[in-house]
Amino acid sequence: MSRGFTSPILRSEASGVVRGISTDFRSEGPTMKYKTVATGGTFDHLHRGHIALLGKSFEVGDAVVIGVTSDAFAMKEGKNPDQRYEERVRQLEAFIRKDFPGRKYVISKLDDYFGPGIASPEVQAIVVSRETAKRVSMANDLRQAKGYPPLETVVVDFVLASDSKPISSTRIRSGEIDAEGKLAKRPPKRRDRGS
Repeated sequence: MSRGFTSPILRSEASGVVRGISTDFRSEGPTMKYKTVATGGTFDHLHRGHIALLGKSFEVGDAVVIGVTSDAFAMKEGKNPDQRYEERVRQLEAFIRKDFPGRKYVISKLDDYFGPGIASPEVQAIVVSRETAKRVSMANDLRQAKGYPPLETVVVDFVLASDSKPISSTRIRSGEIDAEGKLAKRPPKRRDRGS
C-alpha cells in the first residue's frame, strides 16, 4: 500500500493545486531514485513528448509535482492553447490514473516558470526537456536564496515526429502533426509560438 504524500506544497483546489494519489494499488514497485521530483508544461493536446516527460518523472521520482501552465501565463508566453486549463488537468489526471496507477502526484497551476515544486525543499530533482533545461539554473538560484539544496536535473530528449522534428503542441495546434507525431494530411495553419 502506498505511503501518504504530505507536503507543505499541497493546498486546496481553490488555490490551484490538486492533490492526487492514483487509487489502483496493484503493486508497490521499485524504490525510486528521488523521493520527490517536479516537472511542468502546458500539456495542451497531451502528446508523445509529454508522455516521455511524465514517464521519466514517474520513473525517477516516488512522488511527482506536476506544474500545469495557467491559461493566463500561456497567453503571456505567446501560446494559445486549444484546451483550457481545467480540460488539460482532467486529461492529465486521466492519463496518470491509467498509466501510473497507485503513484503519488500533485498537480499545481503555474502562473510563472517556478511553481510550488521549486519552492519546496522536499523536491530533489526536476525533469525537463532540452528546451526548458536552461531555466534550471534560475530555479536553483531561487532555491539557494531560500537555503534549499540545488535541484538535480534530469533531461528528457525530444520525441521526434515522423519528419524527424520534435513533437510539440504548437505543431499539433497548427495541424502540421497529430499527437503521435504523424504528419497531418491537411496543410498547417499559423497560430502561435512555443510548445
